[in-house]
Amino acid sequence: MKLNRFLTPGRRFLIPLFAALALASQAQAAEPFKVGYIRVMDDAQAIAAYEGKFYEKQGLDVQLVEFKSGTDLIKAIVGGQLDTGVLGFTNAASWSSRGADLKVVGGAQRGFHALVVREDAGIKDVAGLKGHTLASQKEGSTADTVLRGVVLKNAGLAPEDLSILGVSPQVAVQSLVGKRVDAAFLFEPQASIAQLIAPVKQIYEIGEVWPFPCMVTITSGETLKNKKDLVWKSLDAQREAIDLLQKKPDEAAKLIAGYFIAEPTLKTLEHGDVPREQVISKAIQTQTFSAALTPQDLSRMQEVADIMQAQGALKTKDGKPYEVKSIVDLDWQHARKL
Repeated sequence: MKLNRFLTPGRRFLIPLFAALALASQAQAAEPFKVGYIRVMDDAQAIAAYEGKFYEKQGLDVQLVEFKSGTDLIKAIVGGQLDTGVLGFTNAASWSSRGADLKVVGGAQRGFHALVVREDAGIKDVAGLKGHTLASQKEGSTADTVLRGVVLKNAGLAPEDLSILGVSPQVAVQSLVGKRVDAAFLFEPQASIAQLIAPVKQIYEIGEVWPFPCMVTITSGETLKNKKDLVWKSLDAQREAIDLLQKKPDEAAKLIAGYFIAEPTLKTLEHGDVPREQVISKAIQTQTFSAALTPQDLSRMQEVADIMQAQGALKTKDGKPYEVKSIVDLDWQHARKL
């Protein structure tokens, strides 16, 4: 017996309509939520959330997309190729000053950046970098902004007093090993790896003297408007990953070690072959991760933005001081009572 015999023409029309709506809903649910990251410890919460299936636990089908720099990552967010990304907030500030609609929606990591130098370079302090070659991040990145505007400035140096190369952290380590540079300004775990595989030592770490929120979670205003529930779920997942990183670094290291050290062990100069999980666990423990942004964080972010504006890396249309609060949306943080 056919159901259509008992339906009016109008109701017969509703069946394919409901079917189409169901298929559309399934297609939307199946669409991957794209999260950008950089292969540094600062982005460990995104990696751990993915590998630990915390995104999946929130009902998200996340596609983790790697970038070589925050500059490249922010372009993908602005262009709509990514939903969110974990990167330095200076990228959002720079692009928003040019009209891009971007939002900082959560914290990630507070700025560990170590200055490591080759032992044969004779560099004892930051001032000793004068006349030497230093590997840093790309110009305009958060790391490079802080290096030029805080680290060098406080040591009485101008960027012109040394040669600064803008490269990835991986290339910076290789450059130290190959004696192509005398020093490097590094994230973890590259700072720890460099000290294990090359004759280098750490002489400075900015988080000890000038702590700041280096990495944050950024999205576009359009994505936040149209996918707010998904963005919030991704933040919930990353918050769970941060809890794991802070409380159980050994367990977290098992999830993320392969992203930083390809082989099961790392060949070191003095300790033989060291399990990669051991190296990464120790690197995790040097970090301070936080899903929330405090008033002190926001104040320090404004200081960095002021440095960018003084350097000419950030320009507002009306020439007035740039206000970080214009790109910060802490609704998720407040809703979670963080």
